[in-house]
Formats: sequence, structure tokens, C-alpha cells
Amino acid sequence: MLQPTCQEAGRHLTSMTPPLQLTDRVFLFALSSYSKLQMLAKQRKIQLKLLNSSAVTGEKEPMAFRKVVKGTVIGGGAVAAVYGVSQLLEYRKNQSRLAYVEAQGELKVPFGDALPTRQEQLSRLRDTPEFDVLVVGGGATGAGCALDAVTRNLKTALVERSDFSSGTSSRSTKLIHGGVRYLQKAIMNVDYEQYMMVKEALEERANLLDIAPHLSAPLPIMLPVYKWWQLPYYWAGIKMYDLVAGSKCLKSSYVLSKSKALEFFPMLKKDKLVGAIVYYDGQHNDARMNLAIALTAARHGAATANYTEVLALLKSTDTHTGAQRVCGARCRDLITGEEFDVRAKCVINATGPFTDSLRKMDDQKTANICQPSAGVHIVIPGYYSPDNMGLLDPATSDGRVIFFLPWEKMTIAGTTDTPTDVTAHPMPKEKDIDFILNEVRNYLSPDVEVRRGDVLAAWSGIRPLVTDPNSKDTQSICRNHIVNISDSGLITIAGGKWTTYRSMAEETLDAAVKSHGLTAGPSRTMGLTLEGGKDWTPTLYIRLVQDYGLENEVAQHLAATYGGKSFDVAKMAQVTGKRWPIVGKRLVSEFPYIESEVLYAIKEYACTAIDVIARRTRLGFLNVQAADEALPRIVEIMAKELGWSEQKSQEELEAAKAFLHYEMGYKSRSEQLTNTSEISLTEQEIHRYKKRFYRFDKESKGFITIVDVQQVLERLSMQIDENALHEILNEVDLNKNGQVELNEFLQLMSAVQKGQVSDSRLAILMKTVEEGLDQRGPVSVDRSGGGV
Repeated sequence: MLQPTCQEAGRHLTSMTPPLQLTDRVFLFALSSYSKLQMLAKQRKIQLKLLNSSAVTGEKEPMAFRKVVKGTVIGGGAVAAVYGVSQLLEYRKNQSRLAYVEAQGELKVPFGDALPTRQEQLSRLRDTPEFDVLVVGGGATGAGCALDAVTRNLKTALVERSDFSSGTSSRSTKLIHGGVRYLQKAIMNVDYEQYMMVKEALEERANLLDIAPHLSAPLPIMLPVYKWWQLPYYWAGIKMYDLVAGSKCLKSSYVLSKSKALEFFPMLKKDKLVGAIVYYDGQHNDARMNLAIALTAARHGAATANYTEVLALLKSTDTHTGAQRVCGARCRDLITGEEFDVRAKCVINATGPFTDSLRKMDDQKTANICQPSAGVHIVIPGYYSPDNMGLLDPATSDGRVIFFLPWEKMTIAGTTDTPTDVTAHPMPKEKDIDFILNEVRNYLSPDVEVRRGDVLAAWSGIRPLVTDPNSKDTQSICRNHIVNISDSGLITIAGGKWTTYRSMAEETLDAAVKSHGLTAGPSRTMGLTLEGGKDWTPTLYIRLVQDYGLENEVAQHLAATYGGKSFDVAKMAQVTGKRWPIVGKRLVSEFPYIESEVLYAIKEYACTAIDVIARRTRLGFLNVQAADEALPRIVEIMAKELGWSEQKSQEELEAAKAFLHYEMGYKSRSEQLTNTSEISLTEQEIHRYKKRFYRFDKESKGFITIVDVQQVLERLSMQIDENALHEILNEVDLNKNGQVELNEFLQLMSAVQKGQVSDSRLAILMKTVEEGLDQRGPVSVDRSGGGV
């Protein structure tokens, strides 16, 4: 039987005190009543009636006025209810602090000094006679379940078929949020379940910001307003969001005038802008956060192993009932191919989009409970948004919500929400990328040209939504979760969202303890600091600069990625041989990732080059071309450390390139040029570009090579590394014959003109060289020494 837990009203009715139930219900009713007033404003009927009804109808008390008074009174009731709610929330906050002190005082950390190696973890999985809990799935929810179980002093194992956070958990919008639109649905529909879901998510948001301060921080998000009637409507909704958060509110929301909004977000579209509302949510490095949860579980004694696939579930016969019970899993180490059994009293299925696959291992006839939905995000240059201000588009052309957020000095835009098939390698589709770009254009100034070629990376993540048989589309499915216990005892946690991973894990382990008779206390994860968070301070990076001679930008990156563990990374950094920085060789010049991070990634269970570029660092998610350039060096370092053969190194390099090509949007990016068979240039433009081309093709061969480019550069006393030149020409060499032909160059310039390609190194280089040659001009006779 399916048992909705985390966001279900019944769960709260039994677990919370009666006053809190009553207050929450009254508060929700007050919010919904107050929202009716805002709906009247939305329809723009109030003002019209107030101005004209008496004159036209002669009424002494217009109906609209009575509605205003009624709505205002009810709205006041909502404000009054807030006081009681805030007091109760403050009480719960203090209780959480007490739980934190108790948890930190009693918990033992067997591997506090050094993590066990992956081989040691695999040995524990093989040699342990029986675990209390085996968790299948290394995403946020699975890692959360493992951490919750091991901190209850349960003997815990965690296996993941790929890498930790390799699926949905690394492909999110990077927000830690309660869900503004879910609160809107809760208010409009007087939906108690959705209201409690938002409230719980806001509490978890505050906790996550506390336990991993190095990986997360509050982020202001602007909601631009272009119609006067929307300003009070949206303001009321955002204020309700703050009120529901209570004492967990990060910072209070506020209204900005048009001029102030443009001051904070200068690239915003000015026409018809009325003002803006700014509210706060959290932002984090999702893959690193997921990894921190898994590493924290490992430090507390959980046997964790990535690249360990479940082949089948083990079953035994219950001596009392004669029924078949799940008692473990047959696993395979995907690195070595070795197979072994892991036995456990309880098996938890936390495999996200693959939930139904594991459930069918248990029972082929079981019905599917997950409906996968694809969410595509794109990364564009950081100049598209302010450094510390996001943007929310609450109503796109098809009703979806689009976020526009600064992240890692770049800008993330997304997300889409479309039904999809389950796959381990989701690919972003061109139509989804175009949709996001079009929505971005609607909110940015016409002065800002939003170009397709500015998309530096794109990815698709599969949300494991809980299926509603009556639902016609995924947009109406809320991100609540269910816990399902099969007849054979397999526990499945499905659905949910990133922010509530901890409470989902707590509910799952509560169900496991109860249904399998495990001896364990209550959850201890509320307030439990994650890997790297204990010794982190906002000024930690200064010590890295002073003690190790790291660049300021690199030090800030290390502190924000590894927290208190960043000193371990700095100790492994190599000397640069320069006056400054003293240590820390970068993998690519424009990003602060350094070579020692590759070595440290191996200690964090990285097994492939993909693990490094996608999850230990985020280079693949930020810029596919930069990641592609860094790959050879990453593979070289890993090969030396892990003893890879030449063949193995080549396989890793090709696999990582394929990952960037298909899953990180490199294919879509390159196709903007290769699919541009039409050259849409005017005759004057073609003439100008031909002239530029023949500056390099002196012999009028119809193509240029590296030698041609080098000869021209020598005339200007410019030097470029031959390998770099090869890469520059290879980007445009569509038929890969080692030379750039005139037609290929014209295709490139046509794509640049249309915005399909940007930052083409060859186009910029040739333009720079042409301008340099023009500036030199002909040498005069007197200066040349002639005329004698």
C-alpha cells in the first residue's frame, strides 16, 4: 500500500501538537481568504467599480467596496495568526538546537581523520555477514538515508550504480527553496497538503544552509513587475512566503522602485517596468552537497561504494509466515567486474527515476509509481546577470516558471518540464534550449543580444515525480513523496525534491525501523554538520592565501567547495615555479580549478575523468569547451595515480568527450555551425569576409592551414602555441581535413552574424589580425631608406 508521508496532512496530524494543527489550518484559511482580494485586483475590476458604480447605478455601498473591506478584515486575521505560528516555530527551532547538541555529543566518527579507500569499502560490503540497512542509490535521497541510518547506530551500506550524484541530484536548478508556486496553489485551492509541503521545505531550507555553510548561501531573487495591479498581488504572495517560513525566514522580502530595480539588475527590460519584488531562497552546489552527505555517512561508518550495480535482490523465506522477504542484493563492482552478495535486514530503494526498475526486481507485476519529467538548464556567460541577484519569470509563454540565476560566476537559466523516458544519459534538446533563450529575451533589455552561441553548456535532469493516474501533464504534479513497503519488505522512497532530502530520509528510516523491527533511536541528522562545514569560516580563504601562496580566486573557490577540508587540497598542490602564485597550477586558465583537486577527487572516490569534470569540479557544467581542453591533463594525472594503461587512458578520454558531447550540450553547440549549410550574408559582407580570408590565403588556394596563420602572425610579431592553433582551426574545420576552406569560413561568419556561434577564436583572431595589418599600413619611402 502506498503511504504518502512527508507532505501528507495525516502525518502532521499525528506527529504535531493539536494547537499547531489548528493554527496551521486557520492560517491557511486566512491566507486563502486574503488571496481572494488579490484576485479581485488581478482582474482589475475593483478600481473600475469604485470609481463608476455610484455614478452609474446610484448604489450607496458598491459591491466592490464591501469586498475590499471584507478581504482586508480577513487579511488582518492572517496577520494575527502569524504571531501564534511564529511562536510555535521558535519553539521548534529551539528543540532542533537541543537535538543538534545531543547529536553532536553522542555520535562517534570512526573515520574522522581519513576516509577509507574505495577498495576498503568494497571489502566491508563483501565481508560483513549482515547489515541492518542497505540503501540502493547514491543521489541526495539515498545518501541522506545512509547518513540517517548510520547516525542511528544502524550497520549501514550504500551502493550506487554510477557515481554519487551522477543523476538528477547534480542537474538541478541549484536552489534550496520551499516552492513559491506550490504556496500559491495551496492558498488558491485551500490545499493543506501543499501548504505543509512548503512549510516543511522552508524548515529544511534553513537547516541545509546551517549544516553546509561552505556549499550554500541565501540568494536574493527578483520578480520584475510590468503591470501596476500585479505589484500588490505578487507582494502579498511573497510576503505570505516569508510568513510561512516564520523564524526560518532567511531575509525579509522587499519592494523596489523601477529605478532601484534597474540599479540592481541593469540588463533588465525597462519598457513598462513598474517595479520589482525581491525575496530570498537558498542556493547551493548540488553535486558537491550530495557528495558531502555521502562522505559524511562514510566518515560515520557507512560502507559506501559507487560504481557498484545491483544485479538482483536476494530473498529468504520467513519461517513464521512462509512468505518471501528481501534480505539483500547481488552486486557487481563495475570497475573490476567482481560480483558479490550484500546481505541486510532491510533494503531501501532510493534510485530516483529508476525506482520502478528496482521495484520490478522485487515483483515483476508491480505497477509503476514514477512519472519522469525532463528539466533542461543552460549556462550562459556571467555578464547576463548581476553577481548576486537572480530573476524569476513567474508566468512564461506556456505557464512554466523560469529561473535566471548567477552560479559559479556564470548564469543558469531554466527549467523546462516535459514528460520523458527514463535513461541514464539524458540529453538536452535544441527546442528546450531555444525555449529558455526566448523566455530570457522577454525579460532582458533589447540592448542585450541573447545569442544561441552564448550557451556554454546545457544539461537535462530527470525528475522522479510521483504519478497521479488522473494527471494529464507533469506540471500539475507536486513534488511530494511517498514511502512504499512491498509485501516482501522492500522499502521504496520515491518523489520529493532536493530541499527535503533529509526529512524524506528520516521518514523512510522511521518506516524501516518500524516495519523491520530494527533497534534504533530517533533521527539525529537535524543540525548535523556535513563534510567540510565544521571548520569553515567566511574568511578561511585568506588563510589559504597566506599559508600556501594560492591565488585569491583559487583560495576562494577551494574554501567554497571543500570548506574545512580545503587545507588538505592545498597541501597537495604543486609549486608553480612562478613568483606568484607559489602553488596551484590551474587546469584551464579562466577557471580556478587546480591540478591537486584531481588527486583529492580520487580520495573522494572519483573513478573516472567524468567524475572529476562533472561532480568533483563543476567544469563540465560550466563550459564544455574548457572542460574538453582540461581533459587530457586530468586523464594524465588520474592515470599516474590509479595506474591506468595507455588503452585505459584513451578509453577514459573518449568516454569523457562523449559525455560532454551528448549530455552537456557540446553536440548542440557544435551543430549550430555544422548545420548551417545556408550562408545568409549580403554581397558586401561576403566581399569583406573574403578579403579577410585572403589575408591568410596568400596563394589563393581556397583554404588556410596552420602554416598560413603562423606566417601572418609573424608579420605582427604575435606568437600562438601550435597546439592552440590546431584547436582553433579544428573548431571550424567541418570536414576534418586539416584545413579551413573558404566556404567553411563563410559559414562560420554567417553563424556568428546570426548569433548561433559566439566567441569563435578563429573569427576573433582573423579580425584582430586584419585590424593589425590595416593599422600598420604601407611603409613610407623615407622611413624605408629608399630614394638614394
